[in-house]
Amino acid sequence: MANTDTNPSQSTGMTQPTDFVIDLPAIRQRARENLSHGAVTANYQADRQAMLRLLNDALATELVCYLRYKRHQFMSANLGGIHGFAITAEFAQHAAQEQAHADWLSERIVQLGGEPDYDPAQLTAHSHAEYVAGHTLEEMVEADLVAERIAIDTYSAAARFIGDKDVTTRRLLEKILQEEEEHASDMSDFLQRLRVNVSK
Repeated sequence: MANTDTNPSQSTGMTQPTDFVIDLPAIRQRARENLSHGAVTANYQADRQAMLRLLNDALATELVCYLRYKRHQFMSANLGGIHGFAITAEFAQHAAQEQAHADWLSERIVQLGGEPDYDPAQLTAHSHAEYVAGHTLEEMVEADLVAERIAIDTYSAAARFIGDKDVTTRRLLEKILQEEEEHASDMSDFLQRLRVNVSK
């Protein structure tokens, strides 16, 4: 039987590169130019100002989520909890992770030559998620689940928007997205358990 496998370069007549080739002297020269730009080199393909706006909006989201989780951490201690689950500790863990996300985003903003916006007056205006205090345990868990689902959608969309133009920022958002999906799964489980308990 004849071998039907073909090399794409043979079928199209195009020559495919076999080695990674770069113009190293030119790269070295460019590296010496615009040193004040730090990590942003001539090969940076994204709109830097657009990236900074996107990152600061994400930062506002993480800070609002941190504050909401901290309130829920302390308020939930007097609300009975969920039998067999340390939900107060779960709120505390999520709060710590949201704070870590904010730190990662701030670091990236500075790397791109921007300034992280921690102005309290701007947080809720720029956050994708709303600050919902919640008064019952069910209201708190539902608010957190809604916020996590918003974060999942917005970070997924942002990662697709960035594509290959800024790989570092895209990977950072994907890293945060992974943890937000875990948070949403936790909150969904807690909410189901709370509603089952209420219906009994």
